[in-house]
Amino acid sequence: MRFVLAVLLPMATGCFVLGLVLPLMKMERLYFLEDKPSLVEIVSGLWADGDAILAAAVAVFSILFPALKLLGLHLAALGTSARVPLSMFAALGKWSMMDVMLVALVIFAAKTSGLASATSLPGLWLYASATLLTAISAVIARRV
Repeated sequence: MRFVLAVLLPMATGCFVLGLVLPLMKMERLYFLEDKPSLVEIVSGLWADGDAILAAAVAVFSILFPALKLLGLHLAALGTSARVPLSMFAALGKWSMMDVMLVALVIFAAKTSGLASATSLPGLWLYASATLLTAISAVIARRV
């Protein structure tokens, strides 16, 4: 089982980092205006526009919580003396798919409103993959 963790955790970490910096979706408006924001760009854009509370919420739930969960899983897999409580994984895991769901809702809303067209890009798929790989790793870490 430790071998599986040794494979899954680096994959999850790589997918997470790429999911943060690669574009999540493509929004097209009026056939010539196009946006391809990444998660990091969304947070920095919210912050720059003066939406500090929303930027902080997105940063905490999208970047900080998943990063802490990955760090905890890496520490647990290494078997360090600083044991990570398994309750932390359960608490952080409850928020794991929130961002993927929100982006899917934005894409759905854009498509049904007729004002813009939206498609998902690799950043969303990598972020979702990181979430799933982290969840699988957490289950395995509980058993080890």
